[in-house]
Amino acid sequence: MNQSALKNWGFPVGRTFVAAGPCSAETEEQVLETARALVNKDIGFMRAGIWKPRTRPGSFEGVGLKGLAWMDRARTETGLKIGTEVAEPSHVEACLEYGMDVLWVGARTTTNPFSVQAIADALRGVDIPVLVKNPMSADIGLWVGGIERLANAGVTKLGAIHRGVSSSLEMRYRNAPVWTMPIELMRLMPEIPLICDPSHICGKSELVAAIAQEAMDLLFDGLMVEVHPDPSSAWSDASQQLTPVEFLSMMNSLEMPYEQSDSTVFQNKMTGLRNDVDEVDSRILEFLGRRMDIVRDMGRLKSEQHVSTLQPRRWQEILDDRIKKGQGLDLSESFVQQLMQSIHEEAIRHQETDRIEGAG
Repeated sequence: MNQSALKNWGFPVGRTFVAAGPCSAETEEQVLETARALVNKDIGFMRAGIWKPRTRPGSFEGVGLKGLAWMDRARTETGLKIGTEVAEPSHVEACLEYGMDVLWVGARTTTNPFSVQAIADALRGVDIPVLVKNPMSADIGLWVGGIERLANAGVTKLGAIHRGVSSSLEMRYRNAPVWTMPIELMRLMPEIPLICDPSHICGKSELVAAIAQEAMDLLFDGLMVEVHPDPSSAWSDASQQLTPVEFLSMMNSLEMPYEQSDSTVFQNKMTGLRNDVDEVDSRILEFLGRRMDIVRDMGRLKSEQHVSTLQPRRWQEILDDRIKKGQGLDLSESFVQQLMQSIHEEAIRHQETDRIEGAG
C-alpha cells in the first residue's frame, strides 16, 4: 500500500485516504455547504467537477472558471485541499492559476493518448499531484501509458484511480468493476498509489458502500466518493452521490484489513494452504501441457486431411459442456468461458504453428 506517498504529498490521511465532494460544482452555496460538511473529517481533498465531458450535447457540462473561484473560497474558509478533473491544456492552465492542490485525468481523456500528452506537456516543470483514471475500456496499456506520459514530462507525484469500465451488457453496476485491471496495475506499478472511485463503478448510491469495502479488501490506498448536500437535486449523476451523513456513516463502518497478520497460527495455516495452491497450480499446468500435446496431434491429423484448424461446432460443444460442468463446481460462467477461450486460443496457436512449420 502507498498511503505513505499520499502523506508525503501533503494530504491528510485518516484510517484511509479519501477524496470527497460533489460530482459537479453547481453553485457557490453548494460548494461551500459541502466543504463545511467535510471539514475536520480526515478528507484528503475535496473534489468537484468544473468541466464535465458529456456523451451528448445539451447536458450540463460544468460551470467553468467560476467554479474554480468557488473551490478556492472553500479552501480558504475550511482549510481543505481541493482538486478537479482536467481534459485539455487550458484546464491545466486555469487550475494552476488558482493553485489547485491536485488534478486528475478522466476516463474519457485517458482513452486518447494525444489528449494525455497535451496535458502532460502543459504540466511540464510543475510539481503537483496528478491522478489518472483508467480508460473507459479494459485496456491496461492505455492506463499505464497515460501514467508514463506524465512521468516522462517530469510529474513525480503520480497516482491512479479505478472507476470501472463501460460495458454494453445489462448489469448491476454502471461500470463493470473488472478488479483484474487495478490488480494488474498494482503488479506493474507497485509504487503508484491506487484509489477506487466506487461512485462511478456503482451508479447507485445504495451500492457504493459494498464496492468501497471490496476496494479496501483488495488493498486500495484510498477512495474517491461523490458527496452532495442534496443528491436528489444534483445537476449531474444524482443517483450515485451520497449525502454527507451517508458518506460519514459509510466511512465509519468500513473495515480496514491488514496485508499480513502477526499471528503464528495464521501464518502456519496460510503457509500450508499456499503450498496446496502451488501444488494444484503445478498439476493444472502439467495437464494443460498434456492437453496441448493432444491438440498438436489433432492438428497434424487435420493438416494431413486438409481439414480446417477451427472447428466451430466442436468448439461450441466444448464451451457448453465446460460451462455446465463449471457450474457444478461453483465456477461462474464468465470465468469458465474466459478460461476456455484462453485455452482454445493457445490450442489454435499450437496447431497453426505446426501447420506452418510442416509446410516449410
